[in-house]
This record gives sequence, structure tokens and C-alpha cells, in this order.
Amino acid sequence: MTDASAAPEQTPDATEEDVHEQKAVRLAKRERLIAKRADAGGGAFPVGVPVTHTIPSLVAEYSLEPGEETGVSVGVAGRVVFSRNTGKLCFATLQSGDGSRIQAMISLANVGEESLADWKEYVDLGDHVFVHGEVIASRRGELSIMADGWAIASKAILPLPNAYAELSEEGRVRSRFLDLIVREQARTTVRARAAVNASLRATFTEHDYLEVETPMLQVQHGGASARPFVTHSNAFDTELYLRIAPELYLKRAVVGGIERVFEINRNFRNEGADSTHSPEFAMLEAYQAYGDYNQMAALTQELVQKAAIAVSGSTTVTWADGTEYDLGGEWDRISMYESLSEASGRTVTPQDSVEDLIAFAEENGVDLPPQATHGKLVEELWEHFVKGDLVRPTFVMDFPVDTSPLVREHRSIAGVVEKWDLYIRGFELATGYSELVDPVIQRERFVEQAKLAARGDVEAMPIDEEFLRALEHGMPPSGGMGMGIDRLLMAITGLGIRETILFPLVK
Repeated sequence: MTDASAAPEQTPDATEEDVHEQKAVRLAKRERLIAKRADAGGGAFPVGVPVTHTIPSLVAEYSLEPGEETGVSVGVAGRVVFSRNTGKLCFATLQSGDGSRIQAMISLANVGEESLADWKEYVDLGDHVFVHGEVIASRRGELSIMADGWAIASKAILPLPNAYAELSEEGRVRSRFLDLIVREQARTTVRARAAVNASLRATFTEHDYLEVETPMLQVQHGGASARPFVTHSNAFDTELYLRIAPELYLKRAVVGGIERVFEINRNFRNEGADSTHSPEFAMLEAYQAYGDYNQMAALTQELVQKAAIAVSGSTTVTWADGTEYDLGGEWDRISMYESLSEASGRTVTPQDSVEDLIAFAEENGVDLPPQATHGKLVEELWEHFVKGDLVRPTFVMDFPVDTSPLVREHRSIAGVVEKWDLYIRGFELATGYSELVDPVIQRERFVEQAKLAARGDVEAMPIDEEFLRALEHGMPPSGGMGMGIDRLLMAITGLGIRETILFPLVK
């Protein structure tokens, strides 16, 4: 006996004509299968097959010596990813959804002449097949099923990509189903994301948080500075916005007495797409009554470190390129204004005028932001002078007032608010606040945002009267945080954002 070897069905440069021809051949096989099996049922797409064991369970259970037999009969199903047909013995490698594999051996002595001939005629790479037989090890020691029966579970009409030819990034994104079939990293990333979400929820449960869901369709956008997607409701005959953040609804929940609340769900921002931004993305937000931004920073560090352990078994993670990155220990906390002053060689303070900051930016070749304000200029300058030098996970503390309309003023430093951004791998992963709960000041901030919107700032927030009414009923002092789930996967895996999203938006 010999083991199965790869027989690539589609070459890396397979033409559209090649694929069309293979599809025609497979469609003809489908018709013959349907006709052949009409009386017995099944055919090319049976309603089910009598599976008794999964491939992963058999791989975990058996460690056999070459040529060893068990006397145990099982029924398994999987996708044919390699195949070799010889005279009286055919081999196939069956793959499960998690990438586990087992060899199927179809012999003349065990299945008979007609069944062996049918296997050779009908089974192609990519088909799902069911085999029943004894668990054995081949002469080379490969875990195998010596089949005494088999059936098509689902006929593949299109061929798989060549197992030896890597899909391009564009191909992986556009055809993630193929990516999951042929590439281990794609399957690993899906499982890592599930482990991260489970870890986040477990950590919140440990801290007595409740998970809720808030509206994705909103009558006005708010909770962040971003350009929204706009749609129209026929039922209500009104314009609606896909949410850019759940913040204002989660704070309503805190007003209502849900004092520790979080949500993991989708946000939508009608903005650019690059290696760290996607128009549709998963977001975590959490709010804690009687907390502040320092407590939320500690919670965020715990959330990220436990998520890393859930995926990697350690706070030191290994990225896809082999780089190790340490997420452990206590993370650095730096002041935005102090770190900017130190890096730029010029003292920058919350009292600096817009004109002085514009002149300083122009001197250093820093692009001026649209609708330049003190805060926007300080943040642009900080990114220019400081951001690129951050290596370790770092909380950047205490932001300008005018870029943070939902944040409480600092308790001891004039002109800034109690806000931090967390940077990992050179990108912003999360943000946290001591929340603004004074409805009078919040209204003033909204009015200033409305003025910016009137001057053409498409990211400015509108005045949300319903949210203000909620604050007027009394919101306790609170801390809040938000973190991108896709970016958290980026920090743990080293992948780009389109690789961490299972089905990212593409043109």
C-alpha cells in the first residue's frame, strides 16, 4: 500500500476556460449521479450521511503504529483535498472544517468492483464524501479509514485552487470560503477571534458587567466624530443613520440603573479604508458607574492581556511574520502635551493659540487638518512627533477639550479632558474617558459641535436632545472605554484589518 499524494486539479495560472471546462465535466457527473442514485436516494446532494465520528475526534483519539489495525468501524465525512487513484486501491485525504485530516483508502477487496469504479468516475477534489470502515494506520503510519462503503455527501461543481499556490490577499478577501479551505492561517484567525470574544465576555462577567444591545439604525448619529452612512426608512418615512458608536445609548442604560454595561457589536463609518480602517467594524464599548478613566485603563489592560492568553497561552504573542510582542506587565502612561513638548523641542500647552499652532505645524511640514482647531492641531502634531516612536503598549493621557465633546474636564489640569488613547503596534487600539455627566456643559459642547458642522465639519456631532434629557435625569460619575475588536486581533496576530475580519467589505 502507498499513501495518498497531492494531485493538484487547478494550476496557479488556470484560465477561465480551464475552469469552465472542469465545471462542465463536473456538472455532467452530477447528472449521472442523480440518475444512477435516483432509486436509492442520495445522488450528488443527499440530505445527510450516517456520520458517527468527526475527523478531529479520531485524530485526537488514535496514535497508531504503521500497519496497526484497531477493529473499530466508524463513519466520517470530509472534503477531498488530495486524491490518488491506482488500479485496485484509491487514496484520498479528507479534511474537516478545522483543517484536521484523515486518509480514506478505497480498495477493490473491501468495496467491490462497481463501487471502486464509481469512486474513480465520480469523486473529484473539493467533493465532500462519506466513508465507512475500520480505523487503521497505513504502512507509512498515516491515520486512515479502510473503507467498506462510501457515498458522495456533496458534489463540488467548481475546482479548488491549487493547494501549492497561495491565494493573493485580494483573492483571500474576496473568496474567504476558499481561503478557509486551503489556508491554515485563515482558520486559525477565525478561532482566535472567537477566543478573544469569549475572553472579553468572561472578563466583563468577572467584573459584574451586563451585556446589552443598542440600535444600529438611529435617527441621528452621535457618540463619536465620524461621517455616518445615511439610509431611508420607508416604514417611518425618515432618514436614518447606521450607528458610528453605541455610546449615547449605553449611557442611557447607565442613567436607567444598569451601572456596569457593555456591548460588542457592529459600527459603520463612511470614511476611508486602509490597513487599520474598515467602513464596517466590530466595536466593544463599556461604561461603569462610579468609575473614571484610570479604572477603565486598568480594565482595558486586563481585557487585552487575558484575550492574548486565550489565543496564545501567554501575554507574549507571536505575530504572523514570526515577531514576538510583549503585551504583559504594566503599560506606560504618557501625557499628550508633555510627550509632544519633549519630542518636538517646543513647549506646547492647552493655552496655545490656533495661529501659533498653525505656524508651528507649517514649520515642521505637518499637514493642517480641515476646520483646524486647537485640539485637532495638537493631535496632528502629536502624531507627527510622537506616535511613530511608541513601541510598547502605551496609554496616551489627557486630550484637548475641543476634540472630546463627551469627556469630563480634567480634575486638576486646565484646558484638557480626562481621556486616554491606547496605542499598540503603532495604531490606536482603544480609548477611554471619565464621562461628562453634567447636562449643562454637555449641551454647551454639543452647541460647539453644531457650529463646527455649520462650517462644514462632516464629522461633528449634532445636538442630541433625547440624550440630554436622559442626562438631566441624573447620570452617576462614570468611566467608559471603547475598543475595536478587529484591531485587537491585529495586536494579537500581527495581521492587517482585512485579515482579521471574516468577510470584509470589498469593491
